[in-house]
Parts: sequence; structure tokens; C-alpha cells
Amino acid sequence: MDDLLGRRKAIPWGKIKLQKSKTILSQPTYFLYSASNPINSIYNFCFPSIYIGHLPRPEEEERHTKVQSNQSLLLTLISHTMVLSKAVSEASIHSTFASRYVRTALPRFRMAENSIPKEAAYQIINDELMLDGNPRLNLASFVTTWMEPECDKLVMAAINKNYVDMDEYPVTTELQNRCVNMIAHLFNAPLGESETAVGVGTVGSSEAIMLAGLAFKRRWQNRRKAEGKPCDKPNIVTGANVQVCWEKFARYFEVELKEVKLSDGYYVMDPEKAVEMVDENTICVAAILGSTLNGEFEDVKRLNDLLVEKNKETGWDTPIHVDAASGGFIAPFLYPELEWDFRLPLVKSINVSGHKYGLVYAGIGWAIWRSKEDLPEELIFHINYLGADQPTFTLNFSKGSSQVIAQYYQLIRLGFEGYRNIMENCQENAMVLKEGLERTGRFDIVSKDNGVPLVAFSLKDRSRHDEFEVSDYLRRFGWIVPAYTMPPDAQHVTVLRVVIREDFSRTLAERLVLDVEKVLHELDALPSKLPTAAGEGDGPRSRFVKMTALETQRSVTEIWKKFVMSKKTNGVC
Repeated sequence: MDDLLGRRKAIPWGKIKLQKSKTILSQPTYFLYSASNPINSIYNFCFPSIYIGHLPRPEEEERHTKVQSNQSLLLTLISHTMVLSKAVSEASIHSTFASRYVRTALPRFRMAENSIPKEAAYQIINDELMLDGNPRLNLASFVTTWMEPECDKLVMAAINKNYVDMDEYPVTTELQNRCVNMIAHLFNAPLGESETAVGVGTVGSSEAIMLAGLAFKRRWQNRRKAEGKPCDKPNIVTGANVQVCWEKFARYFEVELKEVKLSDGYYVMDPEKAVEMVDENTICVAAILGSTLNGEFEDVKRLNDLLVEKNKETGWDTPIHVDAASGGFIAPFLYPELEWDFRLPLVKSINVSGHKYGLVYAGIGWAIWRSKEDLPEELIFHINYLGADQPTFTLNFSKGSSQVIAQYYQLIRLGFEGYRNIMENCQENAMVLKEGLERTGRFDIVSKDNGVPLVAFSLKDRSRHDEFEVSDYLRRFGWIVPAYTMPPDAQHVTVLRVVIREDFSRTLAERLVLDVEKVLHELDALPSKLPTAAGEGDGPRSRFVKMTALETQRSVTEIWKKFVMSKKTNGVC
């Protein structure tokens, strides 16, 4: 730049001409042109902030000017390009990989002192994210990983809308209310044709469960206080197969968690055992419509009937909450005759994950109550500092509007027919995978045909290798298939689980079976990692204590469990 300015001073002013620029500007532009120094002339044109000065109108200077020839114009354009090229900074002309930013350690604990180009920031972060797994091949997650491009556009258009600004974004609030009404009717809430349902959008089923639990606790406390009885020891009855958010609710809000233990071959809550654990301090019994472990639906109707009898005998009023995080958008379409929802009188609230089989990206759940009486008014806050009176009942405040809009898109785009078709496809693809695994002759199927479309399976012979090794080897093919142990008292059972989502096609199911077979062949060719019992020979093996097959299985499972738990992070609710 200094060099250019220096040459500008050296212009021989005796050879100056007034030239007319043939550009696309709305008005003709005149600039000083020096035949002996065209670069400086173009510099003056390109950077008008350092013009020598405004020139008189052309009519007044006609005697001093001459029309620029085609040759001069070409020279001008070439000079223009040269100047612009030299003016570009070094940081811009180098690719990210040729710059110093790829050899500089990225900040991990403190913000960097200096800025970096946006292209470099994007490239570096994008490259590091390549080490994440492929969401479409993440068969551990129930969360939606694909939506239509039109819905993606709606999501991006609303990415900067804060959902809680109801007065500023009234249409978004209206869309949420429509979703609540549609889902409540889907769950057979006892509502009139134009009656508004009671519910709220949340960031997921975890928040919805905590809101429902708080409502149960407050209603129980109010009833106990009215009866003059102590209300300091509330408890909740669940199966040991519940998601971790129930444990969080119990710990955060000081509620005793009473878990019904599982048993071999029965991996959901037993209604009879659950009702036996109910006492006068039980705020509710939580049933799961779609166990995270094996996709099985718990018998909510049987639980309701048993509780009705017990409530009559004791005078209690123990209600039911249905955790339908996974099954809430499956049962109405695949099993419409199954009674699990508000058709049962003791079901007072239901949660469902919009970001699972509601077919929306992560970040949306719903809590629906049977009636206004089931949601204590004192839990609802009213605020007006955003411009109008707004009722709010959430654990969060600020959150994006995109997922609410996406949920409404799916409800009106697909309708009942579309959701049913998608769920039927998922169920059929689950059967394809199940049959393919059974044909190998190496697995026992733990999941049920009726329930969430997933396949949970375990090895028949674990004497040489186990499910954790199968899971690890499948990673080499890109598949993310979790292996885990069952909760108490079935900890000795280890399973692999594949969740069938909307974007998991039959082709992928068949490909997964082929890759599982390859993994089994690889493992069969390896030496066993499991200890052999003593008594089969002399030598080093004599140091092992002889154990039964069940004891060996439990021992290995505990070792793997400790190893995995030391590294794993909790999944998405």
C-alpha cells in the first residue's frame, strides 16, 4: 500500500487526462488517468476516499479531455485487477491448511486473545467433528436424525426465536397450543370438541416427567394437609427398568424411589408387585409404555385395575403416570385398541418425546394432563415483563421455537395416515432384522414383537466372547450398537439393542445382519478372552477357581460393566 502511495506522488502531472469510466455505476464516473502510471490512476478510482478532489463537470473541461481509447480501457481493467490482487491480505489468499491456524493449539480452557478468520474457525471445528459417529448409523439412540428439507427450512428460519417471548411471537405460541390439543386427543383425553387441553411443551421427556412428578407431589401434599396427616415422606413406585430421569426426579425433589425388581425373562415392571409396594405415601405409580431396555410395553390396564381395587379397599387415591417417551407416538397408530392412556380412569398425566417417534430433531417433549384439576394452580407462574401476562410451568425458561414449529409441521404434514405408515415400516424393518439375526443361530431375541420397533438380543454362547466385543467390532463398520446389562435383579443378562427409526431402511437392516456375521467370524478366529475354569488341565490355568457357567457369566459381566461405566456417558432421554 505504501508503495502504491509512493508511486502516486511520482505521477508526471503534465500528462494527466480526464477519463470516463465505463462501469455499471448509475452515473458516469470520472477519474484522473496517467498514461505513464496507470496503476496509481486505478488506485484513485478504486479507493475514492483518497481522491485528489472532485473534478468539474465534463462540459466545462471538454477542451482538456479526450475520450479513452479501447486500448486504454483494457489497460485500465488490467491495472484494476493487479491492484485488487495486491490489496488482498495474506490471511485471505491462503487456504486454511496453508495458514498458521492449523499448527496452533486450539483453546480448551481460556478464550484466545486474538481472533481468527471465519473460514479457519469453521474448517477446524468441522474437521474435529468428523470424529463423531454418524447419527444415521447411531442405532443406540431413539432420537430422530432425519427430517424433510422443507421442515429443515422452517427450523432454520425460526432458529433465532425465543419460545418464551409469547407476546412477541404469538403465532409460535398458538402452534404449541395446537400441538398440545392434537396430542391430548391422540391420547383420548376426556375433552369436548372445542375444549382446550392441559399440557406444555418441554425440552424432552426428562423435563416433562419432572413437571408431572411435581404435580403429583403437590396434589398429594395438599390432600394430606387437608386430612391433617404428615406429608414429609412421599414415595413413587416404578420398575427398575425406568430411565435415569426418574432417579433424578426422586433425588432432586426428595421423593423416595421404590423400584420393582426385574427377573429372568420378565424385564418390565410386574403390576402385581408394584401395587403391593403402594402405601399411603405413594404419590403415583409410573408405568412405561416402551421400555428403554427391550421396547416392551408395560401392562398399564392391569395396573389400573389393581390400583382401583386397592384404592377402594384403603380409601387412598393413588394415581398413575404413563411414561410414553418412546411408545406415545407408536401405540395410537399400531395398537389403537390397546388401553394405556386417558381411557383408564387413574391415568392422570402422560409424557411423550416429540424428538423420538414424534419424528422431530432433539429438543422437544410434551407433558399432557387429564384435566385442569390434575395440575395444581400454585405450580403455574404468571409473568408480565415480556409485555403481557403469560402463564408458565416449566423448569426451563428461554428455549428455541424451532422444535415446536417442527412438531406442528409433522402433525399436519403426515396426519394419522402418515404416522401409521411410518410406524408400520419401522415395525416391518425390525422384523427383517430380527429374522436375520435368528438365522445366524447365535442369538436369543430379548425384545417383543409388540412394542417399540427395536431388536434386543444376546449371545447364546458366551463362553469365548461376549456382547461388548460384538458391539466394539461393529464400530469398525460404522455401526453404533450399544451393549448393556439389565437392571436388578437381572444384572447377569447382557444384551445388544438396535433401535429402528424412520430412516433405517430394509437395505440397512440386511446390511447390518451381514456385518454382524462378519464380526462373529472375526471373533471366532480370535483366542478367547474369558478365563477357563480349573480342572480341565494342569499348568497356568490351575490358578482359576472353578465356577459354574452362571457364576462365570456374572463375573465377566461385572468386569465389563465397570469398564464401560468408567467411560460411558448417559444417553438422550
